[in-house]
Amino acid sequence: PVFRLQNWYQFEQGEQQVRQAEAAFGQASQDLIVRVSQAYFDVLSAQDTLGLARAQKAAISEQLAQAKRNFEVGTATITDTHEAQARFDLIVAQEIAAQNDLENKRRALQALNGKEYAELAPLRADVRLAPPNPNNMQDWVDLAQKQSYPVALQEATTEVARLEAKRSFAAHLPTLDFIATYGKTGQSATVTSPVGSDVTTTQIGLQFALPLYQGGAISSREREAAALHLKAKDDLENARRQAALTAQQTYLSVINGIAQVGALEQALVSSQSALDSNKLGYEVGVRINIDVLNAQQQLFSTRRDLSTARYNAILNQLRLKAAAGSLRDQDLEEVNRALSF
Repeated sequence: PVFRLQNWYQFEQGEQQVRQAEAAFGQASQDLIVRVSQAYFDVLSAQDTLGLARAQKAAISEQLAQAKRNFEVGTATITDTHEAQARFDLIVAQEIAAQNDLENKRRALQALNGKEYAELAPLRADVRLAPPNPNNMQDWVDLAQKQSYPVALQEATTEVARLEAKRSFAAHLPTLDFIATYGKTGQSATVTSPVGSDVTTTQIGLQFALPLYQGGAISSREREAAALHLKAKDDLENARRQAALTAQQTYLSVINGIAQVGALEQALVSSQSALDSNKLGYEVGVRINIDVLNAQQQLFSTRRDLSTARYNAILNQLRLKAAAGSLRDQDLEEVNRALSF
């Protein structure tokens, strides 16, 4: 072909389809990073929950033994023993549930990478969570709308639809082809012509074709391609709005998560002080056993909430980068540096 505009548009479509494949691969890679990180921290969180349940059981067991001793010597009522026993039975049930949850989380991580780990490196206790860089919501929104993989995928899809509309219209246009033919015919000898002859023909030229009317199929395909292009443009706008929304929500989750970690760290100090005060008050007779049990529960609940908040804050930082299309393997290396090997 010398001039077939349809073929040119089809070639350009191929380039855009490569962009589609690259965007889809990039999105899948980022999703895998987030999923593996989520599964990893789910295991750490489950380990923390189980460890805290066991520590709380030991503390309640000690309080139960003390309540029994005090009852035997007449310095406490049977109510203290019953309250401590009820808390002990409850934490035993919670420990069983925590053990089961840990096994499930380990299996989920194993299903992702095909490996079974006896132990995972925990998060360092001295890790300080830094705010996102840049620390501005609109900057992340702009990045998400410009370079996030869902937007890039839809941009390429829209371009493919636009070229398809042009390709459908080009079916009405004339075409110009280079043609060449070569032929050879032979004539056998006869009575009147005792000598045979061979004739060779060669033709080279240009063939011009102008479609006049080819039925309604081409026109129908043209209208369909135009409609699909309009839909693709609407989908692109929706993808950009969704990218902006995801970036906004994730940015706020990161900022609020870091603030929550700070608040829970302070709450942990206060809960420890409250427990120490209640224990002292119980020893001197100004507090009762249930006060100590409640203070213990508050302390361990705060520890669990702090652990969960730290993991969520790190995961949300990864999700924010994924929303902007900038999550890379190097970000996992940064997370690894926060672990205690």
